[in-house]
Amino acid sequence: MTKEIKIAVVAILGIVILYFGMNFLKGKSFFSTDRAYYIKFRNISGLAESNPIYANGYQVGVVKSINYDYEGNDGVVVAFDVDNHLRIPEGSSASIESDLMGNVRMNLLLADNPRRIEPGDTIVGELNAGLMGKLSALVPTIEQMLPKLDSILVSVNTLLADPAIARSLHNIQTTTDNLTTSTRELNTLMASLNRNVPGLVSKADGVLDNTNRLTANLAAVDIQKTMDEVNQTLANVKAVTEKINGKEGSLGLLMNDSRLYYDLTATVNSADSLLNNIKAHPKRYVHFSLFGRKDK
Repeated sequence: MTKEIKIAVVAILGIVILYFGMNFLKGKSFFSTDRAYYIKFRNISGLAESNPIYANGYQVGVVKSINYDYEGNDGVVVAFDVDNHLRIPEGSSASIESDLMGNVRMNLLLADNPRRIEPGDTIVGELNAGLMGKLSALVPTIEQMLPKLDSILVSVNTLLADPAIARSLHNIQTTTDNLTTSTRELNTLMASLNRNVPGLVSKADGVLDNTNRLTANLAAVDIQKTMDEVNQTLANVKAVTEKINGKEGSLGLLMNDSRLYYDLTATVNSADSLLNNIKAHPKRYVHFSLFGRKDK
């Protein structure tokens, strides 16, 4: 074998190895029994050939080819290979997701169905914008909120520029200082009370002892005997009252017999007249002479 032939064989082998190596790096397998399926998307969001395909977070295949439907204008058809052991249930779908770094991958959403689709069949695909899509959906709402936020900030700035706010803050500081002073004084008062509590407790014990002795003395009193004496006194008062109300005795007659009243009145009047006459003519009733002479 000549030198030129050897160089040509080595070059061909290098090209073949390079081709298979590039395809291997892209995820394509030439000697395995992978199964090919198809997915139809309206938008692939930058999905490219050799992108990995995952099912439940595990890579099960790669994108084999991507073809645009120029004739029917019905989106993009993506062909992908999956492991020969994977059986895709009927009703499954595929979703394209993008992360914050711009990386794109496709997830198989396997349905719970015992029936399987055959290799070469087409399943439905959808675009899942992920977090970036949600942020994009929020952009119109944020744009509507910006004027309101601007108005709120202007109002806040106007409010903060009001001198009354500064005075209010100063008053709050003064109030806080007063509360701190009051708290300190209250703590001092509580400490003083805590020191005086034993004395107060001793005085309270003395009061309780006096109360107990008073209660014992009250318990020692013969309440029944006292009540009997009170009842006897009331009975005597009642008897005297009945005698007064009756006509027995002078007091009863005086209280009930008007004749005795009038007689006593007449007697008092006569005595009064007699005294007046004695005062007017004392010589009629008193005879006094140094020589034994008697006036007639």
